Amino acid sequence: MKTDKWLFEITPKKNLFDLNLKEIWQYRDLLLLFVKRDIITLYKQTVLGPLWYIIQPLFTSVIFTLVFNNIASIPTDNIPSFLFNLAGITAWNYFKDCLTQTSDTFKKNEQIFGKVYFPRVIMPMSIVVSNLLKFGIQFLIFIGFYLYYVFYTKFTVEVNYNLIYLPVLIISMGALGLGLGMIISSMVTKYRDLTFLVAFGVQLLMYLSAVVYPVEEAVSKMKDFPIAVKIIQYNPMTTIIDSFRKIVFFDGNIHINQILYMVLISLVLFILGLVIFNKTEKTFIDTI
Repeated sequence: MKTDKWLFEITPKKNLFDLNLKEIWQYRDLLLLFVKRDIITLYKQTVLGPLWYIIQPLFTSVIFTLVFNNIASIPTDNIPSFLFNLAGITAWNYFKDCLTQTSDTFKKNEQIFGKVYFPRVIMPMSIVVSNLLKFGIQFLIFIGFYLYYVFYTKFTVEVNYNLIYLPVLIISMGALGLGLGMIISSMVTKYRDLTFLVAFGVQLLMYLSAVVYPVEEAVSKMKDFPIAVKIIQYNPMTTIIDSFRKIVFFDGNIHINQILYMVLISLVLFILGLVIFNKTEKTFIDTI
């Protein structure tokens, strides 16, 4: 039997590990357009608009302070409890928003993905960039309250070199949220239940990430629950939140192993997410 021979064969040019930064740079205007769209449309037609960027972390910090510090009497290592909670929530919100918003990429954009070509990874990247702007605004609010406590209360800080780790920590948070989000987004094309599981699971994960308590306090009070202690200690977001507080409050020294663990986990999950995302984008339109 004679085998047909094709003159031309169209195959994908990129492999599973290919991020293709050159092509992403060529589509940078589209990336900025998506970032602008995410920022403008988020609170469009709302009464308070961008003020929700400020209201949400402030009110959450107040409630956490009342419940966990005043009622439950959880100590905050000589740091004002409101400031302690605001720091944790500011860092947590950036990771949470990157994760939850990128985890819906394929399902949310199936119409546009089915009509026109552009590097699909631009979509989750635009979400991470727009949330970085939101994180910047909330971080400035945190700095404002921080300065108030330093100049108008007895709260004092001693500046040390921990501050040099802050850019590494912010990049790790974004990479971790992006990597996990791309993995979940790829799985959502087949398993829609994950959409509800993410919303539910992120709430639970926050309580296992030392957002509202010091890690040492959890370890000392949960000796009868060694598995829960291990989950908290080895949770990468616990390391990130704890390191974020140590950096902004200059509270002790950050061990280099903490930074390496955080960067390694974030890098591995980002690469894994990129591989799964690249594989899924070739076939998702047939299954979604």
